[in-house]
Amino acid sequence: MALTVMLLNGASFHGGCCRHKVLLSLLGPFLSNSKLYSSYRRPGAEPEKKLSWQNADFSFKKGIDHLKTQLSLLKKETQDYLLGPEGHPLSQCLLEQTRVLWQFRSQEDLNKWVISSDVEIGGKSKVYLKLGRNNQAALLYGTLNTEAPRDGETKYSGYCSMRSKPAVGSFNRKKYYDWSNFNSLYLRVRGDGRPWMVNIYTDPYFSHQKDDLYSYFMFTRGGPYWEEIKIPFSKFFLSSRGRVQDNQHPVWLDKTLGFTIGDKVDGPFQLEIDFIGLLKDRAHKEEFAYETYDKNTPV
Repeated sequence: MALTVMLLNGASFHGGCCRHKVLLSLLGPFLSNSKLYSSYRRPGAEPEKKLSWQNADFSFKKGIDHLKTQLSLLKKETQDYLLGPEGHPLSQCLLEQTRVLWQFRSQEDLNKWVISSDVEIGGKSKVYLKLGRNNQAALLYGTLNTEAPRDGETKYSGYCSMRSKPAVGSFNRKKYYDWSNFNSLYLRVRGDGRPWMVNIYTDPYFSHQKDDLYSYFMFTRGGPYWEEIKIPFSKFFLSSRGRVQDNQHPVWLDKTLGFTIGDKVDGPFQLEIDFIGLLKDRAHKEEFAYETYDKNTPV
């Protein structure tokens, strides 16, 4: 009963859109092979005449199994919360200097990420993700093609990306990363000399604009040697439609991390990623690396 009240209260706080998401998270296990979300539709294509709910196939057994799984996850989250952040003692978290967020040693590690390309808008770029040599890294590779689709509307094309899946807790609740004890993102990568954009996507509920994201241009040097890259949070610029907004840092947000290549150069590319982590660099004192602008200033 208390869990139901908590979910309903959370739904009321965020409004009608969030209520819809809460209902989907609860009813999702009962729906088998149903498509309850909107997908991309090519310009000029006819919309589906059949409503999405008409494709629903209710499965009571799957719902019971899902409920058992979520209750076990809720039990583990409760135990971790009573112990300390992420299950570690509080003293250890306060003195923590580094933390590994993602590393790539198995197919399970790769399953935490999704890849996409301009094929979604009719483009011709190709992207793949697999384990590297000796299962010690993730290998993101493919071919970039800047030829725009001939649909009469799309003018530009040529991008490929890799993005982490949003973290969820029991009953499909959003989990929020606490990066407030760190000031830098730390990567170990091996590229082919092409530039990449590192993106941190934020929750639209807590952003002024829907398309806000933190970005940083990472230039790989190529060659056979690994490259360790430290990116202070102050170097990420908060962009909304391409403009620097303010000096907020991505330290305590619902977020996912992504890598995008779109340097307008046709041809093959590859990027190996050993691990992605956080670093507390006490020598770094910079708060914001870009010029700030006053918002809503009367003329």
